[in-house]
Amino acid sequence: MNLPNRLTVFRVILIPFFVFFMLAPVGGAYAGWIALAIFVIASLTDLLDGQIARRCNLVTDFGKFMDPLADKMLVISAMVCLVELGRIPSWIVIIIVCREFIISGFRLIAAEKGVVIAASYWGKFKTVFQMAMVILMIADLAPLRMLTRIVMWIALALTVVSLADYLVKNRAVMSDVK
Repeated sequence: MNLPNRLTVFRVILIPFFVFFMLAPVGGAYAGWIALAIFVIASLTDLLDGQIARRCNLVTDFGKFMDPLADKMLVISAMVCLVELGRIPSWIVIIIVCREFIISGFRLIAAEKGVVIAASYWGKFKTVFQMAMVILMIADLAPLRMLTRIVMWIALALTVVSLADYLVKNRAVMSDVK
């Protein structure tokens, strides 16, 4: 269990604490800020684990599998909490979750054929905007509400564009699926 993998596991461990502070009626006015701090820390571990793994040649099969899964778990958990709090429309979260299922299924089929589908720049931009959107929505600051909406729409657009990009670039993977 190297450092990047520990950071990935730590990110997963932070998720229930994040959800607790987002939704539990404890902590008063500070609960949201605690949840925000947890989300930001968890998001930073995503940035760090990949950089450390590549720079120190610590890339593992566990990391290749668990890192993107941990990201999805964190972001989707946050979005579900935000739906519960009425800060994001559920249909947007449904589109985002469906995209993740489609890409995960697509990668599974590709892996069975020995094809590795690397993350694209569109997918990375999508993740950055989704995390920024979540941070802005958790903070819920009145002066930033217009910016929050703009970032939400960009995140949604990048979700769709990155899905199309994956499907078009890797359509050969699906060519002989029966």
